[in-house]
Amino acid sequence: MLPAAAVFHFPWEVSSGAVREGESVRVFGRLVCYQPEESRATLSAKHASKEHHVVVHTLFVEPFNPIIGAQYIVLGEIENAEGLYRLPLSASSRLAGVGAMVRARVLNCVDGVNVALLQKAINEQRSFFREREHTCDDAQAT
Repeated sequence: MLPAAAVFHFPWEVSSGAVREGESVRVFGRLVCYQPEESRATLSAKHASKEHHVVVHTLFVEPFNPIIGAQYIVLGEIENAEGLYRLPLSASSRLAGVGAMVRARVLNCVDGVNVALLQKAINEQRSFFREREHTCDDAQAT
């Protein structure tokens, strides 16, 4: 049996802890930091005038040719990262309290993607799945 398909999550959902440990996710963001010696990358995205960061463990996708400032999409699993990573002083002050990390299985550079359109597509997909689930529940009830 195959594992469940990874669901797109916004970076602010991952960084806020709204995603459970072990869950497969797809997440996007701009690469702001890469530490090859630690196999760690940091993706960033803005939402509601706030910057949100997601730490990505890159061991499974190395060798990895990072392009700082480029947009990336990551497919992987959420892991508890409390105390598992060390970041530069500037990044660690912004990431205080972050306890989730994505262990990347796939890391794709998608520079040039329209982020607003991607967010709209994710929201449309979520409403489609909610509507389909609601329709299935109604059919089972009758």
